Amino acid sequence: MFVSTEPVRRGRGGRTTIRDVAEMAGVSPATVSRVVNGRSDVSPDLRDSVMRVVREQGYTTGRQPHPAHFGRTGLIGVTVPLVHNSYFSEILAGATEAFYEHGHSIVLSPTLHEHRREVSLLERLMGGLTDGALLILPEESNDELSALHEQGYPFVIVDPHRPPDERVPTVSAAHSSGGRAATEHLLRLGHRRIAAITGPHGWIATEERLRGYRGALLDWGILADPTLQLESDFTHEGGHQAALALLSLEDRPTAIFAFNDMLAIGVLRAARQLGLRVPEDVSVVGFDDTFEASLMTPQLTTVRQPLVEMGRLAVSQLARLLENRRIEALHVQVETSLVVRESTAPIPA
Repeated sequence: MFVSTEPVRRGRGGRTTIRDVAEMAGVSPATVSRVVNGRSDVSPDLRDSVMRVVREQGYTTGRQPHPAHFGRTGLIGVTVPLVHNSYFSEILAGATEAFYEHGHSIVLSPTLHEHRREVSLLERLMGGLTDGALLILPEESNDELSALHEQGYPFVIVDPHRPPDERVPTVSAAHSSGGRAATEHLLRLGHRRIAAITGPHGWIATEERLRGYRGALLDWGILADPTLQLESDFTHEGGHQAALALLSLEDRPTAIFAFNDMLAIGVLRAARQLGLRVPEDVSVVGFDDTFEASLMTPQLTTVRQPLVEMGRLAVSQLARLLENRRIEALHVQVETSLVVRESTAPIPA
């Protein structure tokens, strides 16, 4: 991939060339070229050192993307924590199909939930390799994402961790209404001791689903019991450990609302381990409606997020950015729906 060695204008009128960057970083121009073009044959420490100089000096390549230059490379970066996880794979399924319809190919970059890895991958994607990016559940802080926006690199966030800069386009689910629907379903079945296994504190998904859960209880005249709310990590093992603690209480809950399907699957395992039947002894509700939900025994009652549609909507938002068109709704929330299966039942008499 070509990198221009012609001097480029900096923000304050200075001029920086690839040779200047190489000299300041203590490397060869060829190494700078490999770094800014995202080549893999550069060590992480050396890449970080070169990119630090690139940022400080405001150096840009001849292929620096801009929203008005739609299709300059035809490549779109997609950062995603895990590829094999069914939650993320469904979002990817919708996004990749939409990219195909737009005539684009993707550069898929798994981040493994590692902040430093994701920052490094983004720097490569921004170095002229791609025209823009989808960031799925990104690890960057709000300050980092705001800085990325300020640089003019087009991107859309799918399922943000925390509320991002108001100027950054996002696509997410209506977590609060989904949490309310799950809790109201259990309340209508007669349950009153309803436990919640949440995700990490501070995440949008956690806080919004918790708001829906508490709001539904309050509407029914029930104050949420702090002893029935345990924080976890959205994993199967996290759900298993939290459920063991909840179901071992002297006055155990008759129902558990797990804040995603993997947590709920861990609850099913814990109930079996303790000799409890689902739903006869304890009802269980999940969130997401990933494909595993219908494969469980019993099949899992859950709140469906339209994950494929979220991926498609995010691509639509990004396409408008790349074409320098106005986005009417920067923050899109997609409605959720309750899917009732076998893991919930009326409270035993």
